[in-house]
Amino acid sequence: MFNEKELIAKWNADMYDLHETETEDVDFALSVIGPAPKNILEIACGSGRFLVPLARAGHTVTGLDFDQYMLDKIGPKAAGLDNISWRRADVIRESWGTGFDVVLIAANLLFNIISDMDYEKAQRLLLEKASKALSPGGSVYIDYACTRRPEAWFNDPGEKIVWEGADSAGNTGRMVLSGSTFDCDSSIVRFTRRFELTLADGGRIVEEIPSVKHYPPLRQVRGWLSENGFSVREEYGDYSRRPIGEDTDRAVIWAQKP
Repeated sequence: MFNEKELIAKWNADMYDLHETETEDVDFALSVIGPAPKNILEIACGSGRFLVPLARAGHTVTGLDFDQYMLDKIGPKAAGLDNISWRRADVIRESWGTGFDVVLIAANLLFNIISDMDYEKAQRLLLEKASKALSPGGSVYIDYACTRRPEAWFNDPGEKIVWEGADSAGNTGRMVLSGSTFDCDSSIVRFTRRFELTLADGGRIVEEIPSVKHYPPLRQVRGWLSENGFSVREEYGDYSRRPIGEDTDRAVIWAQKP
């Protein structure tokens, strides 16, 4: 996922399933999409945290993700479902297909794209590709962490443990983010992602991955949607449906293509 070593990638996939167990964002997406069966494409579907509940709700779903270790976890969760499919794909470089009623860009993907392309260009391209993948009248669902004061979020010289624990192979470790800085002029966030693993055989791996991301202000996301022909139908600042404001921390956008 982060261009890390294979053992770390496997550990990371296990940690995602172990720690990312919240359902509030999934339930909210289901409520906005509605109960009528739709043909849904999820971008960066990971291990199926959204994809499987959408299928269980009666939608026909397709998931794309670059990380095969994450995709390998979907099968057991999707047992008995015939309305779900997934495949490995670079969502920036490869085609998504067409004819979808909904494109889902959730789970903070807009900020967490994995690509060697210029970050801001990749974000903009996501919405262009969403428009092309949708049938006329289709909708894009976006959910990303959003604040009016990103400098307060991202200027942090300290360390933050994202998750830690043991994977299915007995390797233990943690992922740490450190030295985060934010440039107000460019909206660029820089930090280091460090993996520290003690392997089941007693070996040890430490890998530091410099990370550069672009934080998209809400006005910019609205602009990208507009230039791709989308009209915003619903917009929320949290999962209680409050409007986006000083004290909210999400941007949940439901926008429709003509």
